[in-house]
Amino acid sequence: MPRFHNVNGADVQFTAAEEEARDAEEQAWADGQTDRAWAGLRAERDQLITETDWWAGSDLTMTDAQTTYRQELRDLPDNTTDIENPVWPELEK
Repeated sequence: MPRFHNVNGADVQFTAAEEEARDAEEQAWADGQTDRAWAGLRAERDQLITETDWWAGSDLTMTDAQTTYRQELRDLPDNTTDIENPVWPELEK
């Protein structure tokens, strides 16, 4: 199906070169989907670690459960096989 872009209010069909360039852009975006998913997982994991950084204050002692939880968060990318369904660690109480 041909593509069009708007030039001064008129729809103008892509040239062959524009079609080829757009196809390459779309392929590059699709090829990067997995990388974006991993980056999203790491960003969410980093936020969870940041939210628990106060546990490691010099005037506090982390419980074994807290230590394990933070380690499982750090290990999450290496232990995830299905990026679409990661198994997030839970803090045991």
